[in-house]
Amino acid sequence: MHTIDQTVLLLNCTLKRSPEESSCQLMAEQLREAFAASGVDGEIVRVVDLDIAPGVESDMGDGDEWPSLRARVLDADILVICTPTWLGHMSSVAQRVLERLDAELSVTDDEGRPILFGHVATTAVLGNEDGAHKITADLHQALNDVGFTVPAQGGTYWNGEAMMTTDYKDLPETPEAVRHANGTLVANAVHLARVLREHPYPAGPTA
Repeated sequence: MHTIDQTVLLLNCTLKRSPEESSCQLMAEQLREAFAASGVDGEIVRVVDLDIAPGVESDMGDGDEWPSLRARVLDADILVICTPTWLGHMSSVAQRVLERLDAELSVTDDEGRPILFGHVATTAVLGNEDGAHKITADLHQALNDVGFTVPAQGGTYWNGEAMMTTDYKDLPETPEAVRHANGTLVANAVHLARVLREHPYPAGPTA
């Protein structure tokens, strides 16, 4: 099979600014390494370090840094949203990313397809409280709505023991189940991105 250059953008939606340690950062780095092993170049962006204005437009003006991040999203074949769990929900940073992506619903390519139709999205959820399945469901539904395609088993997660304080970054080693889920996510995302590159979705309706 011929090689197709692919890229992945991993959005770390932790609430912790750099250089503070972050479990999401660790997970993102592990996923980036796995993508690299599959020949896919990637970068990690800690979204909280940027000034991402609230809103649902592609550019909210007045110093909004979303337009530059949006350009990186559109340039990447694969998007990974990595979020911690707070009070059973995704972080407010992850929610803001979804709200800003809402603007892409009205943007189409030359063939009338939503601009994100050729892009793949996956997710990673971390926390020492319950909520990973609900957060994954919310993320996948929103990402699919705006045009991303989510691969089979395109979500990985880790939940710590209930009522405890251990974080993913504090584990002595990565659990085998998480390593397996990470590997499946990467393999299926790379495969799906290649398929969509070679066989795009049909042109949009003319009426």
